[in-house]
Amino acid sequence: IRFGRIARGPLFRRIFKDNKTVDVERLSDKHVARLVKRTALAAGVRSDLPEGERAGLFSGHSLRAGLASSADIEERYVQKQLGHASAEMTRKYQRRRDRFRTNLTKASGL
Repeated sequence: IRFGRIARGPLFRRIFKDNKTVDVERLSDKHVARLVKRTALAAGVRSDLPEGERAGLFSGHSLRAGLASSADIEERYVQKQLGHASAEMTRKYQRRRDRFRTNLTKASGL
């Protein structure tokens, strides 16, 4: 907020290539999709796959699915937040919810 000198309006905005100028408009869905994809690739997520295949796994939609999957609250609240008419649709968004429930590092005493 300080860097962008944002007093009001959208919080998530594009930063231009000069790294000094911040757009007054909000990020578009395409900007978010590119940021998610680029960040996942740079972080090495799913590095076991070829880059082209990895790139296809991540998008702006990944944020929505990640929220639905990681929210440790009742499914009906996730459904309401995401605006789903049915619990079935919410379940489609929820990826392996138990994935990080057991921290193997902690369990092994590290």
